[in-house]
Amino acid sequence: MTDRTAQAVAAQAPTTLQPVSLKPVPLRQVLPWLVLAALLALVAMYFVGAEQGATSLLNGTAVHEWTHDGRHLLGFPCH
Repeated sequence: MTDRTAQAVAAQAPTTLQPVSLKPVPLRQVLPWLVLAALLALVAMYFVGAEQGATSLLNGTAVHEWTHDGRHLLGFPCH
């Protein structure tokens, strides 16, 4: 690196760091996202663990085949 390049880089770098003030996010703003995430997790868990069983919502074996390896990974029996 040449002296001119080093000087240019040094001139662009901040000389002092300013403290960052983080404000807490109110639970009222976070709660809908937490509920959505929990609902999506429950739906995914249903399709991996229970679809094509006694509580099947969809006909055929497509969902079973798409989630087959996930069932074994999570310990759900399917055979």
